[in-house]
Amino acid sequence: MARQITTVLIDLSGTLHIDNTVIPGAVQALNRLRNANLSIKFVTNTTKESSNCLYERLTRLGFNLQKEEIFSSLAAARKLIISRRLKPMLLIDPAALEDFQDLVTEDTPDAVVIGLAPSKFNYDELNKAFRLLLNGASLIAIHEGRYYKQPDGLSLGPGAFVKGLEYSSNVKAEVIGKPTVGFFKAALEEIDPAQAIMIGDDVRDDVAGAQAVGIKGILVQTGKYRAGDENTITPGPAKVCSSFVDAVESILDEII
Repeated sequence: MARQITTVLIDLSGTLHIDNTVIPGAVQALNRLRNANLSIKFVTNTTKESSNCLYERLTRLGFNLQKEEIFSSLAAARKLIISRRLKPMLLIDPAALEDFQDLVTEDTPDAVVIGLAPSKFNYDELNKAFRLLLNGASLIAIHEGRYYKQPDGLSLGPGAFVKGLEYSSNVKAEVIGKPTVGFFKAALEEIDPAQAIMIGDDVRDDVAGAQAVGIKGILVQTGKYRAGDENTITPGPAKVCSSFVDAVESILDEII
């Protein structure tokens, strides 16, 4: 690596855990990174639960982290809503509403904000969003994930529903989370991208998104990874590892 790595950005779902199951060895591997005095930030598109619920889940699973180390697309979306004084229709999972309770009003919404919300992806709710868009509301996608990993297999992400609303309303969505350049720059703050590395299971959102701003990307073959994913982006990942454990081993081999 051209410069000394000082910061590691880590995806959560599919990289460290799948629902309430820890990727084998991930807890210990994270502790090894901390012992190497590396700055760590968890960057996630997870919109299934509030920041408090996510933090509590991760600590219950045994991960050593601080709530302030989690940088989520939900938090980025909240900042955008506040900065623009939007009145949102929230198509997000009920478990994530805690992060937006103080932003909900009785006024007619002027923005449709959509995340992963399986219980909301029905005709009535989507049609309500469609009509708001026709009447001038903006469309904000917390992220456009194509699919994600559940214990019983891959499941549709919010991207399909975002694209459906775009198609029918002729309104282009503004995307907030990974893989946007703005998301990764905000996660880095003042850190030089050349001194950071990203570990994730999504070749586009995690790896290609990070590499677009100059961060090295490691693709792990867990979670939503499918054989051959590494060949679908140009340039390809800096490295492909079987798991987070192997990714950590690779990073430590470079810096020690």
